[in-house]
Amino acid sequence: MQLDFTHHQSAHCENGVASNLLKDKGINISEPMVFGIGSGLFFVYLPFIKVNHAPVVSYRPLPGMIFNKLAKRLGIKIKRTKFSSEASANKALEENLKNNIPTGLQVGVYNLTYFPDEYRFHFNAHNLVVYGKNDNQYLISDPVMENVTTLSEEELNKVRFAKGAFAPRGQMYYPIHIPVEINYEKAIITAIKDTCRNMLAPIPIVGVKGIKFVSRQIRKWPIKHGNKKANHYLAQLVRMQEEIGTGGGGFRFIYAAFLQEASVRLKNEELRKLSLEMTEIGDLWRDFAVQASRVYKNRSAQNDVYNRLADNLLDIANREEVFFKKLKKAI
Repeated sequence: MQLDFTHHQSAHCENGVASNLLKDKGINISEPMVFGIGSGLFFVYLPFIKVNHAPVVSYRPLPGMIFNKLAKRLGIKIKRTKFSSEASANKALEENLKNNIPTGLQVGVYNLTYFPDEYRFHFNAHNLVVYGKNDNQYLISDPVMENVTTLSEEELNKVRFAKGAFAPRGQMYYPIHIPVEINYEKAIITAIKDTCRNMLAPIPIVGVKGIKFVSRQIRKWPIKHGNKKANHYLAQLVRMQEEIGTGGGGFRFIYAAFLQEASVRLKNEELRKLSLEMTEIGDLWRDFAVQASRVYKNRSAQNDVYNRLADNLLDIANREEVFFKKLKKAI
């Protein structure tokens, strides 16, 4: 049983699944447009929650929120279901496949057998599409992979019911209603305003203030925790920024591409200029990641290196504060 589904590779899993599921329904929407309309650009630091023995840092909102906001703003209805047992989850997925419905799943990364070892860690917010089943093998379209692949029923159950933070609980989702007409212009404006509001939020651990907060923490890490743990925390920061399908620079390059597309849709030259500025900010994030990786790989000969990194991050935060104020005015 194989559905007529076309796999497209993308930088980020949730954007890619959303884009692929909507393309399957006849809506030709790019990954940057999915990300932008879904207000995917975000920053939050949660020192009170640990993943892989380090504080949680995220450059995007909670799992599912990008697709949910995208759907709401475009008038699309999505059905989401979580399950208490593997049997009920399997039954629901099998029913969807019998009804020719390609289905998005939230899964854990660690036990994905087709992932290279260096990318397999305890992270439960990965997304993929199941588009068929041959014998005991589910047909998998994972948008961060170049080609389609397969997982056995046992392997799929293991990742659908992964334990830990943001446990997926077998979650599956798929569109159930597509409107006849879509107002992209209105959706883009609403989304940009939402992103500006999030990034300029008056909350110490969110948005620009959250980036400044992390900058202050970096200065304290080696004194408070010792170099070994401080390096581990730095590695977690870089991994979430660069290594989990962000497109680099903590999603800044994808957001720049969205602003470029949005400038054409809205006939707004200021958005095109801001797209270029966001690309420059993305370069600063990437430079920060390179410098940080030299530290935690013990390849940096610089003195006072944690304070230098903190200074770099503070500079990024200040640049982003100015940027999002300009973006807010541009629409």
